[in-house]
Amino acid sequence: MTTLVRWTPFRELDLMERQIRSLLADAAPASPPIPAADVYETPAEFVVELEVPGFEQKDLSLEITDHTIVVRGEVEEARKEQDKAFLLHERLERSFERRFHLPVDADTDKVKATFSKGVLELHAPRVVEIKPRKIAIARKT
Repeated sequence: MTTLVRWTPFRELDLMERQIRSLLADAAPASPPIPAADVYETPAEFVVELEVPGFEQKDLSLEITDHTIVVRGEVEEARKEQDKAFLLHERLERSFERRFHLPVDADTDKVKATFSKGVLELHAPRVVEIKPRKIAIARKT
C-alpha cells in the first residue's frame, strides 16, 4: 500500500537550505576558535563567564566603553614547530577578542573581574533604581 504525503514548499526549501549550508561550510575557510562564554543575569547583577584555557591573567585585558565590554587575550607562542600539519585544530589561537554588550541598567563603573582556573568572570551590578519623591510646594509671599 502506498502512503500519500501532502507536498509543502517549506519542506523543499528547508532541504535546499540544508544542502546549501553544507556546501558552504565545506568550502568556506574555518574561522578561528573563540573562547566559550556564558552571559546571564541575576536579580542583582549581570555576569559574563569566559573560558580561556591556556591563558594566564597577565595575558588578558579588559576595556569598557559605554556598555560594551571588550576582552582581549594574547599569549606568546612558546615554541614553533614547522613540521606540523594539523588534521584538526580546535584550540584557541594565540590571540582573541570578544565583545559583550551589557544592558542599559548595568552599572559599568562598578564592573569587577576575577580569574581562576582558566575562567574569567565579569560581574556588573545593576544600577540602583532611583525612587521618585514628593516635594512640597511652598506659597510665594
